Formats: sequence, C-alpha cells, structure tokens
Amino acid sequence: MKKIILCLKTVSKTTKISAHSMREQIFLINIRHSDKELEECGSVLGQLDLRKEAVLQELKKAHIELKNIGIIVCRGGVLKPIPGGIYAVNDAMLADLHHPMAVHESNLGGLIAYNMVKMLGDDVRAITVDPACTDEMSEIAKISGMPEITRISIMHTLSQRTVAKHFAATLGKTYEEARLIVAHLGSGTSVGVHCDGKIIDVNNGLHGDGPMSPARTGGLPVGQLVELCFSGKYSKEEILEKIHLNGGLKAYLGTNDAKEVEKRVLNGDKNAELIYKAIAYQTAKEIGALSTVLDGQVDGILITGGLAYSDYIINEISKKVKFIAPVRVYPGESEMEGLALNGYRVLVGEADVIEYS
Repeated sequence: MKKIILCLKTVSKTTKISAHSMREQIFLINIRHSDKELEECGSVLGQLDLRKEAVLQELKKAHIELKNIGIIVCRGGVLKPIPGGIYAVNDAMLADLHHPMAVHESNLGGLIAYNMVKMLGDDVRAITVDPACTDEMSEIAKISGMPEITRISIMHTLSQRTVAKHFAATLGKTYEEARLIVAHLGSGTSVGVHCDGKIIDVNNGLHGDGPMSPARTGGLPVGQLVELCFSGKYSKEEILEKIHLNGGLKAYLGTNDAKEVEKRVLNGDKNAELIYKAIAYQTAKEIGALSTVLDGQVDGILITGGLAYSDYIINEISKKVKFIAPVRVYPGESEMEGLALNGYRVLVGEADVIEYS
C-alpha cells in the first residue's frame, strides 16, 4: 500500500502543502505567490497551473517521490450546498469547481488534486474534507425575513470541526454529544453552532455576513447598503469587492494585516484601537446571539484562526462571553491536521468516501 498522504490548502496568496507517512508528518511548506505572479494569471481559475507546478517543484526539492503518494487530500471549495463529510474529487466535482457557487481560492485545491491524480494514475485517490460549502443549517436558521433570500452556509468547516472534536474529547464526550460555539477568526470570520454532530447555524463567512473581520465588512445596515448600491458611484462588482475583499480593517485602516494594526494600537493610535476592538465586540455579540440557539446550554466557546494569536482580541472577546461557557483558544489553523487525519482514515479503511454528484 502506498503510504504517503499529500495535503493541499490553497488560500489567497499561498499554497500550503504537507506530506505524511501514515500518521507522521514528514514535510510542510507554505508556498508564497507574489502579487505579480497572481495578477499575470488573470483570475483565480487562471492560477491553477502556477500553483500545481509550484507544488510539484517543492515535492521534488523535498525528494518526495510521486509514485509513493497514495492519497491527496485538499481543503474543500465553495461548490454547492452539501452535508459535511469526505468527498471524492471526481468528474462531477471538477465540473462544479469550474462553475462554483462563489469564486474563491479554496476551489483550486480540488482542481490541483484532480490534475495530479490524472497524472499519477487511477490507484491514487483524491478527496476533499468538510468543504466550505457544507450546509447542515436547521430549517429555521435559513429564514432571512425576505422569501426571495435564503440564508446560506459558507464557513471554515474543516477548521471549526477539527477543534470542536478535539475539545469534545477533553470533556470525555463525542463530538455528537457536545454543544459548542466555534469562532474561526481569519481574513473572514465564521461563527458556528455545533449540536448533535452538525453545524446547525452559522454566518456566511465569505460574503460579509456576521462580524467584521480584517478583510470583510460583516453585516451592514441594510437600508444604507441599498442606498450605496444605487448611488451610481459603484458597480455591482465594486460593491462586492468592498464587502468581501476590502472591508473591515482594510477599509478603515488601509491594511488587513492584524499584526500591523495591533502595533498601532500598542503605540497609542486611538482610531486603530477603536476599529480593532470593534472586531472583538462584533464577534462577542455574534457568539452571544448564537448561545440562544442552544438555549444557553453551551459546553464551550472555541476560538481559532489567525486572529486567535492576538491576546488583545482574545481578552476582549473572552471578558464578554465567558459568562456563557468556558472559552478555549486554538491559535492558527488546524486544517492541515484535519486533512491529514482524514486522509489516513480513508487510506486504512476507517472512513467512507462519498461520491460527489
């Protein structure tokens, strides 16, 4: 049996890859792509060859022979609403990745995996785990207030589920038994309610719903947004870009680099402090609101993602929500760990793979 598990995660300017010999990590690198390289590709989809060749080059440098790869596991993209789980990267998924529900760099992981399988042969499997489009929301959570609009689920599914399972184990519970609220704080923020093994309510972390973040606006006053949309100053594309690429810290402070903003705060910049604190304020408010979904019976509040490295942000959130349940912090992203674990489970026959259709 081929024992190498190759994990892929594609984000805005980087491609992260790791290789594992069964349960042992033997290689990890974060490939950085320059703004010039990405601009020359013309579109997210146009980045496919650039990123695939970068992956192949790094594997060659690390002396990882492609013939030893048994499974490729990638972060799932924004396909169509589907339940969480492990899915085969197949022809049906390929078609949807070329016409996704939303354009996002995470879609490239499946495309790279599909191309590599075609190159390596049919005895290599490609899978995706808990994609961003996972939809397990309860029926009532999808009601928006306007029949023409249904609330949709786009979130950091794999990251949230990985830390939720880890925390549940510390309680001596299965994931299905735990009642949790998980906040992933990255360039976008998603806050999910985990109950009975499902994420039954969550904000749309891609399209600006929920709390403000380094790059996203978060939920906006509806009437004022409508006025802005019809002001004649912006096209539809420009409005969408303002919401999910140039909102939040970037809009107010000219940068989406949270470390840079925190430096300004520590150096006495009162405006930076107000805006930075607003991220924590809005996240805490979202957590508080979602605690009502569980009738206040919450086993734990978990905070993960890049912003979880910030003691400032964590302290601001914790002091507002710790009365609800214990707060636990998992800094950074645990997605590569989750990918590797699920790849191992499939490789040894401990987990089933769903045929995407």
